[in-house]
Amino acid sequence: MAQTLPQAFFKNFLGSAPIWYKQAIIFFLILNPLLLFTAGPFVTGWLLIGEFIFTLAMALKCYPLQPGGLLAIQAAILGMTTPETIYHEVEGNLQVILLLVFMVAGIYFMKDLLLYVFTKILIGVRSKMLLSLLFSVVAAVLSAFLDALTVTAVLISVAVGFYSVYHKVASGKKIYHDDHDHSDDQHVHEYFRSDLEGFRAFLRSLIMHGAVGTALGGVCTMVGEPQNLLIAQRAEWSFMEFIWVMAPITFPVFFAGLITCALLEKIKIMGYGVELPEAVRSVLEDYAAEEEKKRTRRDSMQLVVQGVVALILVGALATHIAEVGLIGLMIIVLLTAFNGVIEEHQIGHAFEEALPFTALLVVFFAIVAVIHDQHLFSPVIDAVLAMEESVQPAMFFVANGVLSMISDNVFVATVYINEVRAAMDAGDITREHFEKLAIAINTGTNLPSVATPNGQAAFLFLLTSALAPLIRLSYGRMVIMALPYTIVLGGVGLALVSATL
Repeated sequence: MAQTLPQAFFKNFLGSAPIWYKQAIIFFLILNPLLLFTAGPFVTGWLLIGEFIFTLAMALKCYPLQPGGLLAIQAAILGMTTPETIYHEVEGNLQVILLLVFMVAGIYFMKDLLLYVFTKILIGVRSKMLLSLLFSVVAAVLSAFLDALTVTAVLISVAVGFYSVYHKVASGKKIYHDDHDHSDDQHVHEYFRSDLEGFRAFLRSLIMHGAVGTALGGVCTMVGEPQNLLIAQRAEWSFMEFIWVMAPITFPVFFAGLITCALLEKIKIMGYGVELPEAVRSVLEDYAAEEEKKRTRRDSMQLVVQGVVALILVGALATHIAEVGLIGLMIIVLLTAFNGVIEEHQIGHAFEEALPFTALLVVFFAIVAVIHDQHLFSPVIDAVLAMEESVQPAMFFVANGVLSMISDNVFVATVYINEVRAAMDAGDITREHFEKLAIAINTGTNLPSVATPNGQAAFLFLLTSALAPLIRLSYGRMVIMALPYTIVLGGVGLALVSATL
């Protein structure tokens, strides 16, 4: 069917996003200048924040970089902020950008070791409860020192690999023959269908335990989540100081999360507690044995190198020998040099995962620049700071938690930590009180945000991955499965913040 040029333009605008979504963004772009000249910059600024949060909440319809970027560009053109202020925000957050660019890329070259560890756990442990706890603990420990997105990518790779192996067997294909879509059950023999559905349910619960584990570990250290580094930078905390000041909240929450994991597997609710079918286990064990036979000495040495570099990474982070991003660059150099990755296109793949989010983060900072120039959060912060000092940390925890459920925790943390830092610099609050609020902001943005995929980048990454359709993991199912964790992590976190800060 022939299209006019305007129709073709609208078709190209935001690509495959729903028509109503495209119309909403166009409506925002028309409304903003009209409102600016009638209601003023303060009202328009708050509307802009709402519009930007809308793009984050609708991330599954369209990646927020494009619509959010259009809103940020318009704000600068309308004079609600300036390129100089945006650059100042970016400059002040260079540590976070370096973390995303280099650390995520560095861990990419450590994936073989991480895959090896998770594969051994999956095959070697027969108790579903113990297996779930191990997945959660290992994901938490790795996320505390590495990056939640990368750890989630490893979980996805392991699950996709094992799922595809059994799906081929169930479809009558050879294990190493890959000529059809693994999400299509058309070729699956009736004999295998019940086991395949059981395997899907098993993987869903396991992957959700692991994803929550990345949140449990990610809140504990300054490199666990991007916003943690930002908070640590504003508070001037070192790697070990961050762990120490957060420990009264994060450690009890960690154990509460593990208890929740065990209880969910015990009482078998919300989609948890499904065992691995024996027929599936047999196929996977045979496959793992074959893979072990194929491993060469060179492959084994690459695993050894990755293990040694992992220890160097943990030591470098713990002693803070350099900024985190520079440590990540060191990891890239060591892993590629000693494992023979020397071609440019091989190295380039490592940066594909982090750069889109890095670009989105710069758009965050443009919106933050509008908030700063228009003093949008000043009334909110002033209202909270006018409350009884003892209840302020709990109020910050709740406010950050609710916003992080529907928005992105990096954006929320950036706004709040900048405002309370400004309050301290202005002499409105003491250094001691600032640190309490910083702890509340960190835990508030990290813990309740497991409620939806919008709040946790790792959850959104999982939902948009190739694994989700294979194991029938939808947005609604993810929210339901995360609900027990949301209640426990949010409730225990709030109680501890109220009691200890």
